[in-house]
Amino acid sequence: MIHFEWPWMLLAAPLPWLVARGLPPARPYAAALFLPFAAQVAERSAPAAPRAARWRVGLFALIWLLLMAAAVRPQWIGDPQPVASTGRRLLLAIDVSGSMAARDMAGRASRLEVVKQLAGEFIRRRHGDQVGLILFGTRPYLQAPLSTDLDTVDQFLQEATIGMAGPATALGDAIGLALKRLHIDHDRDTAQRRVSTTGETVLVLLTDGSSNAGEMPPVPAAKLAAASRLRIYTIGVGGGGDEDSDLDEATLKTIATETGGAYFRATDAAALQQAYARMDRLEPAAADDRWVNPSDEWFVWPLALALLLSLPAAVLREPRWT
Repeated sequence: MIHFEWPWMLLAAPLPWLVARGLPPARPYAAALFLPFAAQVAERSAPAAPRAARWRVGLFALIWLLLMAAAVRPQWIGDPQPVASTGRRLLLAIDVSGSMAARDMAGRASRLEVVKQLAGEFIRRRHGDQVGLILFGTRPYLQAPLSTDLDTVDQFLQEATIGMAGPATALGDAIGLALKRLHIDHDRDTAQRRVSTTGETVLVLLTDGSSNAGEMPPVPAAKLAAASRLRIYTIGVGGGGDEDSDLDEATLKTIATETGGAYFRATDAAALQQAYARMDRLEPAAADDRWVNPSDEWFVWPLALALLLSLPAAVLREPRWT
């Protein structure tokens, strides 16, 4: 379907005719030297000035019509296409320290393998949200920035390996990195004038141990997150027998309470799956699509043709007779 963005520009179509009618007629050149017989000489020696060639008038008319066609800004509007609306900005921070190699959640699979499977399913369900991934051990680092490309984020998660961020656990630094990334992405979105539908920012922090590394303690980091309106859900995994667990549940509960989130205990794969299902209910994904019509600008074609035709119109001018 053809659409004209600026149809009111057609009001300028009669402008050349109005200018031609409104301008006074050109004055003849005054003679610098009076000769009584000048008129007779001019009649016999100078050929009559030719009338404006019709082809030049038609050429100028065509150029003007092409300029009008470009001025109304024609566009080709395509069929409506769904575009996922941007909902929550959700970061997953997953512990990949050495203790995640324990095999106490689902048969012979390690804790990290179980987490990758179930967290991957959780990521793929977040249709309409921006999802990012932080992996942390002794140090945290951003594995995948916030994106609506959920399959790519899941792929980065599946590539995570135990110990790739160091053997220890830096909970506070993981929260600090999440805050930093959310602020950076928020500033970038504001500069690009993109506004999320809900404005919610959420961090899902999963670990199987206590904070024993990093520069920022976890509770002060949680207070900073609360001040930045970052809601944190914490998940403690593994350690079916509490006597063998290094999990600091008190700190994880404090982090969740300070930020308005919730704490989940997942001693096996089924409990972890329930935790993610509960978060789906607490933080429903923005699954509705927005429909947009892709457009293709066509004004460049008549404009380019008008400029091309202007060359012969300027070069092949009428001779001036004096």
